Amino acid sequence: MSAYEEAKARVRAVDERTADEARARHDRLTKPQGALGRLEDLGVQLAAIAGEVPPPVPAPAAVAVFAADHGVVEEGVTPWPQEVTAQMVANFAAGGAAINVLARQMGASVTVVDVGVATDLATVGIRDASALRSHRVRNGTANLAREPAMSDDDARAALDVGAAIARDLVDGGARALVTGEMGIGNTTAAAAIVAAVTGRPARDVTGRGTGIDDVGLHRKIDVVDHAVGRIPSGATPQRVLAEVGGLEIAALAGFVVGGAAARVPVVVDGLIAGAALLIAVADCADVLGHVVAGHRSQEPGATAVLEHLGLAPVLDLELRLGEGSGACLALGPLEAAARILREMATFDDVGIDRGPDG
Repeated sequence: MSAYEEAKARVRAVDERTADEARARHDRLTKPQGALGRLEDLGVQLAAIAGEVPPPVPAPAAVAVFAADHGVVEEGVTPWPQEVTAQMVANFAAGGAAINVLARQMGASVTVVDVGVATDLATVGIRDASALRSHRVRNGTANLAREPAMSDDDARAALDVGAAIARDLVDGGARALVTGEMGIGNTTAAAAIVAAVTGRPARDVTGRGTGIDDVGLHRKIDVVDHAVGRIPSGATPQRVLAEVGGLEIAALAGFVVGGAAARVPVVVDGLIAGAALLIAVADCADVLGHVVAGHRSQEPGATAVLEHLGLAPVLDLELRLGEGSGACLALGPLEAAARILREMATFDDVGIDRGPDG
């Protein structure tokens, strides 16, 4: 059995009885009921994921940045050249990207995974090879505007990479996983997945990505619309992924399923990770309870994902960088939510009488 299929077989729904116990504990803590708002909801979710009250602290966290290229850049959907993907991989490996800075602040590790970079990484001068894991399925995808982005076998291989990385990071001590990605052109692939899965029109889920002008945006919308129109009705999630997705998106979907199988919270970033989450949930519905939406990206497709899945983001800082940046920033509130349930005194502990109405 493949790494992805094995992980999918181990995913179970979160424990609602434990969630109820966590809610009851919140009501006994030294505060008015509900006074900590969404922190209480997050604590309940963490308890349900782990099956423990109070829940374990979701630390240390591990960020996995999956990198791959996209043939659709041929259509002029981004102002950035494809070579930037490899250059950013080198930057991640050297610790110089935004996600590295934020991960250091949060005490999280960063693992960079080449799952489909088109450029030979030897040409970009990666000094510390130990900072990079090479699991390249192929040298980028085909142009999704003209043909399927990848074969079904490619999609399955990338799903396996993500599931295996999740397993390895949890086995190595990670108690929360954070989704990160890099791939010039990947907002086009992600928008196509969002349109295909949610049924929303391309114009409603396609954004400017790395900063295209109005002409480029209209071109990008046309590309997404045409590609989605090629997907047959009733296509399986993996077929949608192969038709219009990306190798890093496939790996992220496997990563989410792998984290759910290990019963650790998976903090999902913006549009790209959201597209991967749509695939993961469509293929394994019980995954959803293990997922925390780290933030609301400025990309319109990201909000479409949140609404489709009924997720409330932890943060809304008007970010659109990707890399796992917004999800990493959400680790602070997530850890606080667990610590409130673990460390805060109850009324009984301190001898306070709440009166007949509690």
